[in-house]
Amino acid sequence: MAKVIAVTNQKGGVGKTTTAVNLASCLAYAGKKTLLIDCDPQCNSTSGLGLEEGDYKLTIYNCLDDPDKTREAVTPTSYDKLYLIASSPDMSAVEIELAYEDKREYFLKDAIDTIRDDFDFILIDSPPSLGIITINILTAVDSVLIPIQCEYYALEGLSQLISTIRAIKKKLNPSVEIEGVLGTMYDGRTNLSIQVLEEIKKYFPDKLYKTIIPRNIRLSEAPSFGEPIIKYDRTSKGAYAYTELAREIIQNNK
Repeated sequence: MAKVIAVTNQKGGVGKTTTAVNLASCLAYAGKKTLLIDCDPQCNSTSGLGLEEGDYKLTIYNCLDDPDKTREAVTPTSYDKLYLIASSPDMSAVEIELAYEDKREYFLKDAIDTIRDDFDFILIDSPPSLGIITINILTAVDSVLIPIQCEYYALEGLSQLISTIRAIKKKLNPSVEIEGVLGTMYDGRTNLSIQVLEEIKKYFPDKLYKTIIPRNIRLSEAPSFGEPIIKYDRTSKGAYAYTELAREIIQNNK
């Protein structure tokens, strides 16, 4: 049965999609059958793996409508052991469409439960908000990976996310935990990055990953080519960091 991990932070620009795409790719490269589910209406994880409309029959939007379609929505990528359920701009309407549905928090869980046994890891790229889509995600997963950029205001709004996770744990998903906290966009040449990382350690003393994702131009370039970093530039610092993160997560989940 797959370990299901949400990559979540309601604050934008923290490296959430970069982490979802590259961690999924590195887990697959390490031999783990991995599924990436793109739940963000912006569809950046979908394009980040080089898929465009027409490359897949169904999206996660279709799976929310009918969980029995989930296996059909799983699309192979050009990378061994890496699969995708694409997102759709239609996901932006989910907040309204699910507003008055019974058990609206469980739609994504119902879909994922049909395919959990097919994978080693399932990663979910979340939208930068705490609306009904993210509540569905937190209700469906085993754990949450929180990327935090090593920049000013890094911890801004984080208490709201932690409160939401606690509320979900109490009312909807008793097993959800924080998988880990990931420092991103780290620049060891600046005092600010070093200071912010120390603040993150104070806030999450037992959850901060040893791996830190550096600020790296190759990581920024890769999405425009529709490639994960281990394909775009395997020798880059970004590729090395996400490879190490995948190893750390595999080790933590043995």
